[in-house]
Amino acid sequence: MGILLGVDYYPEQWPEEMWEQDADHMKECGVKLVRMAEFAWSRLEPEEGDFRFEWLDHAVSVFKDRGIQVFLCTPTCTPPLWAFEKYPEIIQVGTDGRRISIGIRGHRCMNSPVYRTLCERIIRQLVDHYRNEEAVIGYQIDNELEANHCRCAVCEEAFRDWMKEKYGTTEQIDQAYGNSVWSGEYSSFSQVKPPMGDFIKWQNPSLTLDYNRYASDSTVAYLEFQRKLIHSLDPKAQITTNSWLCENMPDFYDLFHNLDFVSYDNYPTTMIPTDSQELYSHAFHLDLMRGILQKNFWIMEQLSGAVGSWMPMSAMPVPGMIKGYALQAVAHGADAVIHFRWRTAVSGAEMYWHGILDHSNVPGRRYQEFKELGQTIKQLQELDGSEVVNRVALLYSSDNEYGFKLQHQAEGMYYLEQLKCLHDGFTGIGVGVDIIDERASFDGYDIVLAPTMLIEHSGTVKKLENFAKQGGTVLLTNRSGVKNLSNQCIMDSLPTIYKELAGVHVTEYNAAGARTGKLRITDAQLRGQYGQICTNSFLREDASSLQTEHQDATYKRWCDILEADTAEVLAVYGDQYYAGQPAVTVNTYGKGCVYYVGTVPDRTFYMALAARMAQEQKLSFRDDLPLGVEITYRQKQDTAWRFVFNNSDKPQSISLEGNICSLKPFEMKIDKICAKGKRI
Repeated sequence: MGILLGVDYYPEQWPEEMWEQDADHMKECGVKLVRMAEFAWSRLEPEEGDFRFEWLDHAVSVFKDRGIQVFLCTPTCTPPLWAFEKYPEIIQVGTDGRRISIGIRGHRCMNSPVYRTLCERIIRQLVDHYRNEEAVIGYQIDNELEANHCRCAVCEEAFRDWMKEKYGTTEQIDQAYGNSVWSGEYSSFSQVKPPMGDFIKWQNPSLTLDYNRYASDSTVAYLEFQRKLIHSLDPKAQITTNSWLCENMPDFYDLFHNLDFVSYDNYPTTMIPTDSQELYSHAFHLDLMRGILQKNFWIMEQLSGAVGSWMPMSAMPVPGMIKGYALQAVAHGADAVIHFRWRTAVSGAEMYWHGILDHSNVPGRRYQEFKELGQTIKQLQELDGSEVVNRVALLYSSDNEYGFKLQHQAEGMYYLEQLKCLHDGFTGIGVGVDIIDERASFDGYDIVLAPTMLIEHSGTVKKLENFAKQGGTVLLTNRSGVKNLSNQCIMDSLPTIYKELAGVHVTEYNAAGARTGKLRITDAQLRGQYGQICTNSFLREDASSLQTEHQDATYKRWCDILEADTAEVLAVYGDQYYAGQPAVTVNTYGKGCVYYVGTVPDRTFYMALAARMAQEQKLSFRDDLPLGVEITYRQKQDTAWRFVFNNSDKPQSISLEGNICSLKPFEMKIDKICAKGKRI
């Protein structure tokens, strides 16, 4: 199919006489795909059993005539008002035990048998109607699915059944949860209920973690119900759903397990932060999406203008952003980039979530840039079949995300922060990273980063041990080995099950929060690398203040005060009552080594540490990349395409094969190189 440029289009929101004009302009811009019918249930079935596809047939034909393919959506995120009026039991119940107010979207109970019947009927009609239409190539299931947190009677019983299957008896639950605390022991399964009320985080953390696991499983079952139905009607259809980093994230690896590819809704920032320590690049998000199925993915919604509606509008994308951010997605493995949306809505809650065309209906600067993007995408069709291949893996865990979110560890500290810091450390020196499930294989990697392994998974520990024994490099961080699978704290010195691997134990810890402290680098190699990156990279203006005898970095958020058992100390704390105590270490383990980072250092430290690890594994890296410049590769057989992206709001320059490459803000430059690294 090549690399596809697309747009989200809502024909039901616009007069039919505009459709052909829009399609002509899309074709002119190089659009090859439109996504439609995402929220169109009321137009497809205005009354129960009265199905009307004539308008959608017309829209499909308009695009088909211009060589533009169509990706349809099951419209199940927004049931029509007649359904809520006739079947109020399908409305989701909130944590207060009441049905939520309708009028927005996503207010349906995924488990409701009545709702499932209504869904099955509209999906059967939709897929059966278009299964022989060659322009329709696939389906997006629902929209931006979150873990199912409905508390209705049906869902309460579903949760109870999930608990029965997992534990068998209430006595087993009491033991796993430690329910003797606050007199929480169950005497009957009728007392087993989802966490309710305004103070969820005050409730038993074992219960809340299990409830989030159930909620994710519930959403996966809902998606599977739709997937199986669609494939039974049209086996050739491609099927996906669009994901995002929402409040109640499902387990992405379970969610996409049976789907054809991952899709993501990508909205990078339009306002570059002035604080050089703030991480904003969506390279992390894109690598996370690619790692779910460990293959290329799609962007189902891509930034097209200022975002806002229920919050103040963001700044408008500056020149270069629309094109640059789309190509950044391609660089990280996106085979389709579909912009949200073609037209900015003139009604409804999203009327200030801007599309390619503004309310004025006059093609402007963003339209012209989108058109330029189409020309660039046209020249990149030889990328078809290429993929991103990296030697560094970063582990992600849904359990750790849930566990960390349910019980905050320190002010401003959250799970994804440490993942982003490590990802930024390697990408900041030009080394690509795959973000993968902790349950995935480590084969093919030289370095495995395992940050914040809060919840114990013995299988992961054994894999990390074997990986290090065979010569791999492992990195662990603070807040690892804290809890067992039931979300109870382990009675052992931290990092508990990782102690032998790390060669250290924690004598005490301190939640430092937002306060910044000094981190003294004692290892000569690491200290030299830190100074080199400061001098050559984004802290050039601070180079004159670098200390020669002792290079101080900074830390925040958390402090594990370590005692080195078999490990070598690389950095110590430079202040507070634990000044001089180990903060960062490395331990020889088998043929490999294991790093332990007991705090959250600054960006330069992560880059210096990444460089040290890359050197050990003989991975090529750059210590002279300006802040914001990203280098990514896509490979196919003996050919690679190098993407150099200036993800900043100021001009940058970089040396490539001895030549100076100048980059405007948000400019992407792409060249083709052969297997020996020579430019073609």
